[in-house]
Amino acid sequence: MTALSAPSAKVAAQVVLVGVDFGLPHFDEQLEELGLLAQTGGLEPVARITCKRKVPDPALFVGSGKAEEIRLLAEQHQASEILFDQALSPAQQRNLERLLEMPVNDRTMLILQIFAQRARSHEGKLQVELARLQYLSTRLVRRWSHLERQQGGIGMRGGPGETQIELDRRIIGQAIKRTQAQLVKVKRQRATQRRQRHRTATFSVSLVGYTNAGKSTLFNALVKAGAYAADQLFATLDTTTRQLFLQQLGKTVSLSDTVGFIRDLPHGLVDAFEATLQEAVDADLLLHVVDAASPGWVEQVAEVQRVLAEIGADKVEQLLVFNKMDALPPERQHQRMADTYEIDGVQVPRIYVSARLGSGLDTLRDHIAQAAQRRAAAAGIVAS
Repeated sequence: MTALSAPSAKVAAQVVLVGVDFGLPHFDEQLEELGLLAQTGGLEPVARITCKRKVPDPALFVGSGKAEEIRLLAEQHQASEILFDQALSPAQQRNLERLLEMPVNDRTMLILQIFAQRARSHEGKLQVELARLQYLSTRLVRRWSHLERQQGGIGMRGGPGETQIELDRRIIGQAIKRTQAQLVKVKRQRATQRRQRHRTATFSVSLVGYTNAGKSTLFNALVKAGAYAADQLFATLDTTTRQLFLQQLGKTVSLSDTVGFIRDLPHGLVDAFEATLQEAVDADLLLHVVDAASPGWVEQVAEVQRVLAEIGADKVEQLLVFNKMDALPPERQHQRMADTYEIDGVQVPRIYVSARLGSGLDTLRDHIAQAAQRRAAAAGIVAS
């Protein structure tokens, strides 16, 4: 498999970004998100090119003429890799590399690399490894051709014998089974922890949202924790849980920070992070954090809702938390601290905050406390 170049402290690999518009809504014409992903993965975008097609070309994803245009653009900018915004099939990736004579990767591979770089906990590393192995299992020929390329340079002809590919398939299959077994143990441990919280009637709150919406910054602001937070995509991969004391209730609730979502998140990663995302499924309340300063926040909210539905968390009560209000110009600042926003025909409470400055957090705490009191009343529990 062709691996994306490892980030270097001196020179980042220069890449050409490619996007294909198939007429679907919200096509990112400027490839801004792919550019941010590339930078997060340690790459330097030097050129961007887009085109329109009705359907992908079976062999090259783009037409042969556009492929040649990409090759010339890469030569012009001295790029060393090509990065597609959509997922490529193994055959398309292999054909493009032969034609362009340089590594070609897609959004899926890039996200996998970023996740591998960012995973910190044992669980997070297991989840990323499972997704990586599942991705590799469909690209065995490419994996061995990559090893050959390391030894002899780009463009070498010839491939491994069928026996070696079969051996590789068996090794990867065994590794997948081992990783899945380890994740089952992790899932059981998390389930035990969740049952303990339910037995003690602990109200559980999970932060969800598009990547880089400011979830970890908000988490730290609420519980005064030291969870890793940075202005970059996928700063947080591992679930962190802390106790949040609410003066309005006179007791604590459980607050969990979770991995961020993104458009076209590979299904393997959604599946692999099932144990982590289960925190959202089992929560009593979701704080859906939105980057209010992002021009694409409407689409981002819709994408988060889609993933929540996919994992079975779309029926959990939500609060929309519009974060980064300090990044908006004065004319876009909201005078009220809270209102409602319609999601799937339901008016959802919306709170405006700046986690960085701490504004709006008292209003947010009030809404969390009210949700906890409603849940306690419904369960017949007297809140102290």
